[in-house]
Amino acid sequence: MRYSRLATNDDSLDEYTPLMLSDQQGVSGTSPQHHHLNTADNAHLLPILCPSVQSSVGGGSSFGSNRSGFFNMLQCFKGLFRRKRVRHARTIRIGHGPVCTGGHSFPPNVICNRKYNIFTFVPMVLFQQFKFFLNLYFLLMACSQFFPPIQIGSPITYWGPLGFVLLITLIREFTDDMVRLIRDKEVNSEKYEKITSTGKILVKSAEIQVGDLVVIEKDRRIPADVVLLRTTEKSGACFIRTDQLDGETDWKLRVAVPYTQNLVDERLILDLNCEVYAEKPQKDIHAFVGTYRINAEDCSHDGSLSVENVLWANTVLASGTAIGLVVYTGRETRSVMNTTLPDSKVGLIDREVNNLTKILFLFVVTLASVMVVMKGLDTYWYRYLMRFVLLFSYIIPISLRVNLDMAKLFYTWQIGRDKNIPETVVRSSTIPEELGRIAFLLSDKTGTLTRNEMRFKKIHLGSTSFGGETFSDVRMHVESAYGGKLARNSFSVKLQTAVEAIALCHNVTPIDEKGKATFYQAASPDEVALVQWTEQVGVKLAKRDLASMHLELSGNRIKSFQILHLFPFTSESKRMGIIVRDEHTDEVSLIMKGADTVMAQMVQYNDWLDEECSNMAREGLRTLVVAKKVLSKEQLADFEREYHRAKMTVTDRMENMAAVVRLLEK
Repeated sequence: MRYSRLATNDDSLDEYTPLMLSDQQGVSGTSPQHHHLNTADNAHLLPILCPSVQSSVGGGSSFGSNRSGFFNMLQCFKGLFRRKRVRHARTIRIGHGPVCTGGHSFPPNVICNRKYNIFTFVPMVLFQQFKFFLNLYFLLMACSQFFPPIQIGSPITYWGPLGFVLLITLIREFTDDMVRLIRDKEVNSEKYEKITSTGKILVKSAEIQVGDLVVIEKDRRIPADVVLLRTTEKSGACFIRTDQLDGETDWKLRVAVPYTQNLVDERLILDLNCEVYAEKPQKDIHAFVGTYRINAEDCSHDGSLSVENVLWANTVLASGTAIGLVVYTGRETRSVMNTTLPDSKVGLIDREVNNLTKILFLFVVTLASVMVVMKGLDTYWYRYLMRFVLLFSYIIPISLRVNLDMAKLFYTWQIGRDKNIPETVVRSSTIPEELGRIAFLLSDKTGTLTRNEMRFKKIHLGSTSFGGETFSDVRMHVESAYGGKLARNSFSVKLQTAVEAIALCHNVTPIDEKGKATFYQAASPDEVALVQWTEQVGVKLAKRDLASMHLELSGNRIKSFQILHLFPFTSESKRMGIIVRDEHTDEVSLIMKGADTVMAQMVQYNDWLDEECSNMAREGLRTLVVAKKVLSKEQLADFEREYHRAKMTVTDRMENMAAVVRLLEK
């Protein structure tokens, strides 16, 4: 096998990130990982340095259509008193709803982010306030005026200020909770088309139940966790935006169930004798285990469902129109299960005031004790002590808390109206002053602080490397290889194989818009940079769907490949792979790319890979190793049989599938 090597550069940090490619049959690299190629006879990898990427800094129970919004609120209130619900797997028959529920119901599809209800509002707010020593201190002072021996004035002078402070707090908390209620009501009232036996009807998001078939249009929020059955795209693919779920701004590819996607009319979905199995609700947004069985007149069709077939609630459909089968609603959706109950936030300034109050209280007690001693101790010395404490209580100004609360309300109002930060939404008015204390911004990765504008910087093939101005030489070699001059120049073959592998091993989808240049959509900007580079050197990704890829070569020639299997990148495997068939030669190839630490263990030993990776790492480059292996018909048939068996398992499916792929990689 032969190695190829890629490197990416982050100009903002003047750093390069090594990427590695393999060669012989083809080498490719796309993200900050390494890959390697394996030939049919398990030959060798040749090193290739590829220009890398450069970043520039810069259901059961539900709501009927005749139920009022008040009932929706009652459902929210129940959340504070409900017991922990036992979650169950479910089998859903399309057009008939859940089957074999075992007597349990599914939660209503209601979003409720309120902290309080009509019964808990006052008690919970008072409890939160009297956790502060300042408020507890003035409460004790006010209560002391009910005892005549230590009463020193009208109780109103103590209860009035304390009541005003609490009133301001109640108003602030009530306002925040009403804003949450209004947002919840807007979301729960959004209307979606539901496909029924009598046609399409409009239903509110809160009325959607497990087993419903819903139609979701472009730029609409996904109302529940649904299995994607059909899209308006011929390929059966669509993209979703998940920034509200995982914080990632890149679009995610989702794929419809092939059988339902290929139906002539969407109305035929209801006529299918189809059962869908979904695992019990889990928190993991990157995994899903399910199966489906369609019993047709002539035969039955079994298939597996993975996370690629599911649209999670509260993500946004970014392309086309989709039809989905609801499998989880309400509290069982991934987004809600990954959401914690809102806490009562306490700012640093509140804690500082609380600590200062304790210090002043000790000073007041000390001062009162000194006054009692100077007066002289007698039988009722404790009465005088309490009276002195009450007289000196004004050392602790209750107006301080009032001023702070009023200032926070003013800050909140100002932030919402600031023209320099338009469309800013204040989620909590209790800690706006905390923004003024921010001194450092910490990021989990460089892409968060950059614009994710990645550029391919260098490619290295064994003893030869190309970068920058020498990319024109890469194009010349590739054109020479595709032009039929392979026998006269073996190096051109290596380079052509490497570039072709880069152009094939990825998850990029080209999108053509009228009057505009081709736009590449992918989950990783690294992959986009690699595909853009292959276009620069004469191998353009012209078209891609779920089953095929088409590369446009110089002279407008098209080279087509059939996609047989795709193995996405995971943080555990640190690599991705794809099996393609060349439609011209009928050759089947496994192309992989991944981290050098992983790929180096999978390819034939050589004396330069580790050294080159270390050299690139010292330059600040991300390395990516790419490998290619030609598969025989027997190898492919054996793999597909075992892989299908692993995909149909429900327990430990991902581990079983990964084990089968590992056998193929050897």
